[in-house]
Amino acid sequence: MRTYREILRIPGALRFSAAGLLARSGGAMMGLGIVLMVSALYGSYGLAGALAAANAVAWAGGTAVLSSLVDKYGQRRVMYPATVISASMLAVVVVLAVLQVPAWALFAPVAISGATGGAPGALVRARWSHVTSDPHLLHAAFSLESTLDEITFVVGPVLATALSTGVHPAAGLVAPIVLGLVGAQLFYSQRATEPPVPPRPADGSAPPRRRFILLTPGVAPVVAVNLLIGCVFGSIDVSVVAAATEWGVRSATGTVLAIFSFASGVAGFVYGARAWHSPLTRRFVAGVVCLFLSALGLLFAHTELLLAGVGVLVGVTVAPTLINGNTLLERMVARDRLTEGLSWMGTGLGIGVAIGSSIAGPVIDANGYTGGFGTVVGFAAAAAVIAVGSLPSLRRTLPHPARDQTADDRQGAARD
Repeated sequence: MRTYREILRIPGALRFSAAGLLARSGGAMMGLGIVLMVSALYGSYGLAGALAAANAVAWAGGTAVLSSLVDKYGQRRVMYPATVISASMLAVVVVLAVLQVPAWALFAPVAISGATGGAPGALVRARWSHVTSDPHLLHAAFSLESTLDEITFVVGPVLATALSTGVHPAAGLVAPIVLGLVGAQLFYSQRATEPPVPPRPADGSAPPRRRFILLTPGVAPVVAVNLLIGCVFGSIDVSVVAAATEWGVRSATGTVLAIFSFASGVAGFVYGARAWHSPLTRRFVAGVVCLFLSALGLLFAHTELLLAGVGVLVGVTVAPTLINGNTLLERMVARDRLTEGLSWMGTGLGIGVAIGSSIAGPVIDANGYTGGFGTVVGFAAAAAVIAVGSLPSLRRTLPHPARDQTADDRQGAARD
């Protein structure tokens, strides 16, 4: 707790972290809100998964472009107008769905909304890297942000489900519109903690062409694992909706998903409060393997209570693994490309969510919710294989892991 108090005393940190929480909170409702609305109004999980996938894929691709522009021109200049466009297009999706237009008409606005949504979480983490370079404080800051991410996934699904089942099937997508606009205004108006834009060359020449970020040694396998974790998320969302519907407890969908996220958030908070002395690469791989092992429990969950119990096991592996992935990437990429690098972590998750939901939807239509849970396990297994296989290369990528670890230990001991 002392470390968390220390980072939040950094000037401006509490304000931008809180505003960033609000700015990204609507994203936790997006995929589930689309699934709930479309499955209720159009009666097809396949269509619901396809629309959620279109939104997520567009978000992933758009975020990669927007993050590069942010590193060049600044957060507010790029992301504030993009957020307004995203919210406007989401409002169009809601109106069209309520009017029961043909399903194909929903794809364009849902994709535009995703493409312009950006990754507020990456922008918040970039601000943390700007206000402090202490590795232990950054570990705590990234852990805090992962915990706040999970809080959004605790509240978001419950709120989306309550609005969709208790007010109107489309109501679960209205809240992200409001939250996105209000959060953007509060976050992007804080200029003091915004990372500076790199200066242009004094001679006016064009900056040197930069290597594609995924070609940076070590980045690709970490992003690939994040992508497969996103596949787990996307397939879990659709599978839990289908399972709860088949069990006659559709209104419990948000609660079950919230339990997944609550367990992850608690685990992330506890994980971040401790100064770890084991190698970061080993912790990253161990977390992915534990995610796969816990996901196997989904194959034996036949009631909402059992599903919630398995959700706790799955959840406690998620946030620490994402924290380790972000920390690895922060050490791998150049400082002036940090937003782009961190955004690729979100991009991997976004593409994964799209793949997961688009594959799980048709599988569920054909085989029921058990097929969806089998899909979740398959994605988790693939993530574990890549993580274990990439461990030697990740060890080689970090310049001097032993020296860095010793330095971190000394700082942790001094702080204790």
